[in-house]
Amino acid sequence: MKTIASKTIAFNGKFFGAAPTGVHRVAEQLVAATDALIAGQGGNGVNYAVVVRDRVEIPPYRNISCVRESHWARKIHRIAWEQGYLPFARRKDFILNLCNLGPLLHRNSATMIHDAQVYSAPESYSRGFRTWYKFLFFFIGKRHKIIFTVSEFSKQELVRYGVASADKIVVVHNGCDHVLQVVPDEGQLAALRLTPRRYVLALANTQKHKNIGVLLKAFADAELRGVELVLFGGATQADFENLGHVVPPNVRFAGRISDPELVGLMINAGALAFPSLTEGFGLPPLEAMALGCPVVAAPFGALPEVCGEAALFADPFSPDAWRLNILKALDNEAVRHYLISAGRRQADGFTWKQAARNLCDALRAANR
Repeated sequence: MKTIASKTIAFNGKFFGAAPTGVHRVAEQLVAATDALIAGQGGNGVNYAVVVRDRVEIPPYRNISCVRESHWARKIHRIAWEQGYLPFARRKDFILNLCNLGPLLHRNSATMIHDAQVYSAPESYSRGFRTWYKFLFFFIGKRHKIIFTVSEFSKQELVRYGVASADKIVVVHNGCDHVLQVVPDEGQLAALRLTPRRYVLALANTQKHKNIGVLLKAFADAELRGVELVLFGGATQADFENLGHVVPPNVRFAGRISDPELVGLMINAGALAFPSLTEGFGLPPLEAMALGCPVVAAPFGALPEVCGEAALFADPFSPDAWRLNILKALDNEAVRHYLISAGRRQADGFTWKQAARNLCDALRAANR
């Protein structure tokens, strides 16, 4: 691995102030966990800073400084700020990018690429999005000193598609223990008229690789008529119907909900269903496990690596397989007890403290 010449590691804070996504949430947790790690171990001669545009709100950190760029810089489009202004303003620093992309002009960088789905699931993205990401991935993989990713599966995919060589890629698993700090809000149960343990949670996402259609077909079966499927996220019933899906009457759309509301739904759910055809990591199943919610997942992508033996796995192309496994998770007490206890043990192995330690160890090794 090539060495890092700089003694200041600058987090690319472009994601602060942007619409929240799963990738952004991972970045926020990693920065916070790194701040806590420095408090316990010290920076070992390395300074850490978060670089953001002026007036962008960020959480308070005790050991990571905040660098706010000039007033005029905040008026630049976020992409131009990242690709043009940031590498010039922080040219003496080592820049750490946690949200898939980073400045091409700055070789002394590391970038976390969460998955290779623009290659493996191209139909889930627009042509412009795919082209832009593939263009940046090609140069980031060649120019940046380290490529971080979130699973062994994603590492294999990045090598397979020629993004970077295996010796340059470092795996840093996500943590899931943040959900244990969230005070649950159970208001959605009343709002959606839900009975605890008689509903199943899943993502409201129309991307093809998320494969929610198999759940809609499963919940149309008479055996699941008394169980609700609760979809949380931005996609609406009309969005699914416009793509040709038939939405059965026992499906509820929660919309975009807060973290406390999601935790409130998870701790009362019969199960979380996650039928993705590919995932770079798959954080919701681990979050559910940490909260004692059984998981039924597809055996694809990084999900076997992340879920281990703590989930029921169902054929993502078979609605009958999902129906049978969901009923097993809800109604078979022995299976349910196993999934809850095994899930908690599995989730215990994925902490943000360990993720930050793995991240910093890789940076220090390169620095030496």
